[in-house]
Amino acid sequence: MTENHFHTPFGDYRLQRLPARRREPLRAWDAADEYLLRQLAAQGGPAADSRILILNDSFGALATALHAFPLWAASDSVLGQEATRLNYRANGLAADKLRLLTSLEMPRESPGLVIIRAPKTLALLEYQLHRLRPLLSPATRILVAGMMKALPAAVWKLLESLLGPVQTFPGRKKAKLMEVRFAPGLVTPPNPYPGSYRLENTPYRIINHANVFSREKLDIGTRFFLQHLPKRQGEERVLDLGCGNGVLALMTLHHNPEARVYCVDESHMAVASARATLEAAFGPEHGAEFHAAWNLASFSSGSMDRVLCNPPFHQQQVVGDHIARNMFRDARRVLREGGELWVVGNRHLGYHKTLKRLFGNAELIASNPKFVVLRAVRLSGAKGSR
Repeated sequence: MTENHFHTPFGDYRLQRLPARRREPLRAWDAADEYLLRQLAAQGGPAADSRILILNDSFGALATALHAFPLWAASDSVLGQEATRLNYRANGLAADKLRLLTSLEMPRESPGLVIIRAPKTLALLEYQLHRLRPLLSPATRILVAGMMKALPAAVWKLLESLLGPVQTFPGRKKAKLMEVRFAPGLVTPPNPYPGSYRLENTPYRIINHANVFSREKLDIGTRFFLQHLPKRQGEERVLDLGCGNGVLALMTLHHNPEARVYCVDESHMAVASARATLEAAFGPEHGAEFHAAWNLASFSSGSMDRVLCNPPFHQQQVVGDHIARNMFRDARRVLREGGELWVVGNRHLGYHKTLKRLFGNAELIASNPKFVVLRAVRLSGAKGSR
């Protein structure tokens, strides 16, 4: 089991990642979190009454360490927000000074200190800097941290073009730290997000917020999935699990207007994109519900006729199939007997083996050199393996 004791100048804490794994090999923080907190302490720390805004704190490590100060913590990840709550509880910390914001929100008051963990998606950072700029003044301190592999030169250029001059500190343990001096007179371009594109061979436009996967064009995995998407008629309950911008939900309703579709994603921006996509296509009476959630705990067992899933195979910078396995388990529980899970995935990920363990069956619907489309059926009385 990996180390879970986070030692900082502001105290020592036990931290956990989510989703929890029996033998978690990874920490809930990294060297960039450590570097930033050490530098902050070396500079005298935040003022006692200073309001701090933290952006993209993956599992709440920074918010936990700085819990004594008034905090806003904005994240696109429902999972990350739940991890922050978990780590506060696990360390016996009061959350009265903490306010969790989604990636589409910003505080109404100006922060005295802004801490930015550089996100994996440069577009998300660009969107955040545009939203952040009206809140800033020359007195605002702005610190930006990340691991060197996640901090290309484009990050530095983006900070300078949208906020002001950047001072870079020496790298430590493959972590990088920058401080930005806000330039109030800087002329900046308009915020380009959300954007949209027309879905090929349809009259529909797909709406995409900054942190949505494949936001500029249809990804090739989804394109292949759409070619084999089941086209049923009549009343049915279909869950788009990991909905992204809502393409699968959109085309399900296109083929079957009587369906009731449920869009679920752990990204706030994905859920907002799916909602905007379906409203643009069908208006407010779109036959869909939207849930920002990292699991299906709010759905009743046996409540769905079909689940559609194009699962991610990474969590932030970490590649693996544990997220997909959790999604498949959730799907099995919410499917009625005879209900179907339809999955698209890269051939090399071996999802057919996982589905056979969980459902007792897995049918190959289609394949090409890169992707497979699989169907698993919730059989009567079959419990499957965990």
